[in-house]
Amino acid sequence: MITIEDVKGALGITGNYQDTAIRSHFDEVVGYLTDAGVDPENITVGVAARGVSDLWNYGAGAGRLSDYFYERAKQLTLR
Repeated sequence: MITIEDVKGALGITGNYQDTAIRSHFDEVVGYLTDAGVDPENITVGVAARGVSDLWNYGAGAGRLSDYFYERAKQLTLR
């Protein structure tokens, strides 16, 4: 199963300064995928990183999941 550290690595984020914000997005993305029926073992670092990146916008109000994220989520539900 992926970890927040895996996602931070994929996004090039080091240290722990932003872990609280990243954790909330990470938990939201993993929750979205598992609620959609994706087995936690099938959640890839790439889709989780894409989802976190999509939601991460420093509170500007435009954070939303991308078309790619949705397409990949659909694919993962079929595994």
